Amino acid sequence: MEANDYKVRLEIFEGPLDLLLYLIKKDEVDIHSISIERITRQYLDYINTFKLLNIDLASEFIVMAANLMYLKSRTLLPRVDQPPEEDAEEDDPRWELIRQLIEYKKFKDAAGFLSLRELEQEGRFAHQPDAADAPAAETPALAEISIFDLIRAFQNVLKRFEESHDFGDIIDDRFTVSDKIELLMQQFQPGEARRFEQLFQSATTKAEVIVTFLALLELMKLNQFVVRQSDLLGEIVIERRSTQSVAALDAAETGANLD
Repeated sequence: MEANDYKVRLEIFEGPLDLLLYLIKKDEVDIHSISIERITRQYLDYINTFKLLNIDLASEFIVMAANLMYLKSRTLLPRVDQPPEEDAEEDDPRWELIRQLIEYKKFKDAAGFLSLRELEQEGRFAHQPDAADAPAAETPALAEISIFDLIRAFQNVLKRFEESHDFGDIIDDRFTVSDKIELLMQQFQPGEARRFEQLFQSATTKAEVIVTFLALLELMKLNQFVVRQSDLLGEIVIERRSTQSVAALDAAETGANLD
């Protein structure tokens, strides 16, 4: 498959604790009530999808996977057979992970609060400026929409595709990521939006589904496409940026690099 030659390097990944917090939020459970068996299974599903997409993962993701599997094995043991832990005050093997998640969430929430205050401060002026046309509302960027939501949506598309297609027939449709990037740019007019699932309606093979998703990620990195989602687990909409939006983003990035 041509996608095997394409290594995805995304700067929008944060870390394994972000993924765990996302899974907990998605399931609408309290951090103190997490199921190690369930969260381990979900976490490993994401890791396997990352590998399928040939996405470079930081070593922290693999370390966390090993730690979750260890905790899962401990929860299966009778309490009398639990391995001794130095300075362990709790019998629950989940507690150290729960403590990490709570502390990480505190820092994450504080960072989010400070970012909002920074944006509010940028909008304040010492004097009243001349009246200007209100800028058009900007569609949220990929960094503002969790990459984990995109991966979840991709997993659902891939599952439905495998359930509805007969792989007995061999279809030769060797698409490259570059091919799909060009095709998506042709299919979308500037400012046009479509549901995420519509991107894969014409796909005839699993390889084409994967390559299409990789092309979408690349176009997002290039600021050509943007993803929108109304709420958690809501419908995902893909939109091609307008020419003016792309030019403004490119100018902003150039200015930031010069600084």
